[in-house]
Amino acid sequence: MSGHSKWSTIKRKKEKIDQARAKVFTRIGRELTMVVKAGGPDPNVNSKLKDVIAKAKANNVPNDNIDRIIKKAAGEQGGADYEQLIYEGYGPSGIAVIVETLTDNRNRTAGEMRHYFDKCGGNLGQSGSVMFMFEYKGLIVIEGEGLDEDKVMEDALEAGAEDFNFDGDIFEISTDVNSVGAVSEALSAKGYTFLSAEPTYVPATTSTIDDPEMALKMEKLIDMLEENDDVQNVWHNWENADE
Repeated sequence: MSGHSKWSTIKRKKEKIDQARAKVFTRIGRELTMVVKAGGPDPNVNSKLKDVIAKAKANNVPNDNIDRIIKKAAGEQGGADYEQLIYEGYGPSGIAVIVETLTDNRNRTAGEMRHYFDKCGGNLGQSGSVMFMFEYKGLIVIEGEGLDEDKVMEDALEAGAEDFNFDGDIFEISTDVNSVGAVSEALSAKGYTFLSAEPTYVPATTSTIDDPEMALKMEKLIDMLEENDDVQNVWHNWENADE
């Protein structure tokens, strides 16, 4: 697997959790609300809810918060209805970008996405314009400090992981996209905590940006996207994003 590809995004996400945890909780709460309304409040029946609960726990959302959101969503007869929309485009220097959103106003969100790409020297594309460059996988990330590589690999494979990578700082555990919840639950039961545990788009190949000005524009695009309340996740194939 492309071990480096996701870490820069997760690193950014971890920093934003530290800086603005309330916003992260709000976004995950919106996702929980959507899947409960679509499939019911029982995670044993609603597999999407089970996966979002695992994602919430990976982002340190307290169990009480999760339970409260699920109960509220199950009892709501109105309120905002959110839909999941995926936007694809190219950033500066042709960097491929996928943006996952949850929105109650698709016209507003589409306009904002187009504005961000245009402002930073990129362009919003049609559906499928960059998706073919990514593989949709489950990805679990564990901080490596104090952990034995062989033991983590053994536990991960025993839990049902498909692939495993360790770069000296973090463990990246790859799973089938439908198994990320089950694998993370099994690892959690063994005492592991996660930096991230969720479905993700992993690029088949990565690209670099040699022009410092273009790199700044790409960084600005990522920041603008991540700061938007409708945006749940941003994925890209920028190789040197964390430098």
